[in-house]
Amino acid sequence: MKTYLSVNAKSYAVEHDPRRTLLDTLRDDLGLPGTKKGCDHGQCGACTILLNGERVNACLCLTAMHDGDEITTIEGIGSPELLSELQKAFVEKDGYQCGFCTPGQIMSATALLQEIANGAPSYVSDDLDSAALTDAEIAERMSGNLCRCSAYPLIREAIAMAAEGKE
Repeated sequence: MKTYLSVNAKSYAVEHDPRRTLLDTLRDDLGLPGTKKGCDHGQCGACTILLNGERVNACLCLTAMHDGDEITTIEGIGSPELLSELQKAFVEKDGYQCGFCTPGQIMSATALLQEIANGAPSYVSDDLDSAALTDAEIAERMSGNLCRCSAYPLIREAIAMAAEGKE
């Protein structure tokens, strides 16, 4: 089967088994290892990507279901030479610890910052018309991403720092 994908603003025509996950397609077929395989059951968030601007767990998506979709992986967020503000904040606040979950954390945090900018509320938002970036708000919106090193306070600090535009 053939599926057409736009990944990090590059077009791909991918021949694949219809049962293949988007995670395996990204890592094995397209050579983008930044998206990590953690649990392979949608419970850890290590494989978080942006799919048409929304965060999803790539391990739960079949490649065949995403013909024509736009995908952003960690490789599309920044580069070693030119880090995004969020990546800089993770480095400064030491929010990466062992680093395995960091790509998924950054992808989820990228979506979080966009949600806040768009005023989208969450379960813990005090104001349903304009969500504020509180520690509780960050924790709620990042709850789908696990960190075995328990760097959660540092991750929340990094997200808050990036939201403020500090370097």
